[in-house]
Amino acid sequence: MKRFVIFMLVLAFIPGLCLWADPVEGFWISVDEKTGKATAGWEIYLTGDRLFGRILSVAGHPQDVKATNCKDSYKDFPLAGKVNEMTVVGTPWIFNLTRNNNGVWGGGNIIDPDEGKIYGCRITFHPRDGKKYMVDTLEMRGILAGPLGRSQYWKKSTREEASSLR
Repeated sequence: MKRFVIFMLVLAFIPGLCLWADPVEGFWISVDEKTGKATAGWEIYLTGDRLFGRILSVAGHPQDVKATNCKDSYKDFPLAGKVNEMTVVGTPWIFNLTRNNNGVWGGGNIIDPDEGKIYGCRITFHPRDGKKYMVDTLEMRGILAGPLGRSQYWKKSTREEASSLR
């Protein structure tokens, strides 16, 4: 009987684990911090214990544009091949972030496919609070060195919204 009770408790607990995704995972719209306009739709996803992000659509550009301003390769880039021959849409420009004890993701990189520059990357999730954050928001911090860098604030979206920017 004791084994049966333990089995039932474990069985009841497993579905909760499947629903417990990190809040940074999902679909997001990047927003230019100067103009306030949407720039791209993103999918942020986990592979193992590493966080990645790929562009699903870009605003104001053809969806098949290549990242010609990028270098041939970057250290630890997750795809094989020449980066400057890859399309902007579908390529993981955010890669190899790990989560710290405070729920902040960092230690990986983000590449700006327009300029070809690579930065350290830190992602912080800010839940909607009705005050400072009217919607769930990702703070995307591109890091040059130490405290130097800049942040953008991305808005939560659906797959359809993230895929439909033109």
